[in-house]
Amino acid sequence: MKLISDSNLMKLMLNKFQLGHIFDLSKQIPFTLYQYKSGEVILYEGAKAQTLLFLVKGKIKVTSSIETGKSLLLRFSEPLSIVGDLEWIRNIPVQSQIEAVNDCLFIGLPFDYIDKQEKDNSEFLHMLLDHISYKLQTCTTASRVNLLASVENRFASYLLSTMSHKSENEFGKELKTSNIVEIANLLGTTHRHLNRVIHSLTERKVIERRDNAIRILDTKTLEIISNGISY
Repeated sequence: MKLISDSNLMKLMLNKFQLGHIFDLSKQIPFTLYQYKSGEVILYEGAKAQTLLFLVKGKIKVTSSIETGKSLLLRFSEPLSIVGDLEWIRNIPVQSQIEAVNDCLFIGLPFDYIDKQEKDNSEFLHMLLDHISYKLQTCTTASRVNLLASVENRFASYLLSTMSHKSENEFGKELKTSNIVEIANLLGTTHRHLNRVIHSLTERKVIERRDNAIRILDTKTLEIISNGISY
């Protein structure tokens, strides 16, 4: 992690994401720019968060540990995403590990300042509500799909949500990855089982797999296999 002291860059990012509509920028607000390198852990699960982070550049990976000791991939997030909202509101430790997929830039705002100056800021609270309700909606959707559908159903739905030209699903963008192990983690299965499903769909000419790339050949059949389920 690297602290960036660049007032011009700060102004650019605040304007780009219209944070001036949320905060009164005429006040002395202790915003800080944080830069993380690709692969760097931003927050560890169980740690104490002290800063609300606004992702303004790059892509992050959100994972949660499970009883077996393995991690469950929850989502990928891009700007403008908020990290630490639940932790501030509930005053709890970090709930998920956050890792930089590529070089990332965050605007940070200390919890202490928020407690003293922004707790009654209706625009700020509305923004947090919007982000948290979206996370709840997507987590509920993913849990429902992973519990009630077969791996083939789930994978077909995943492909339609992330690759189909018809898809305008924002959550689909958060699930998109070319890594088979990560896809398997998202779908709640093993990469071996997923590879068997991919092989079956390839044999049936529903999809085509070359190296690490998958291309949809038969969207209609894929829609039938997905059984109407969508992420």
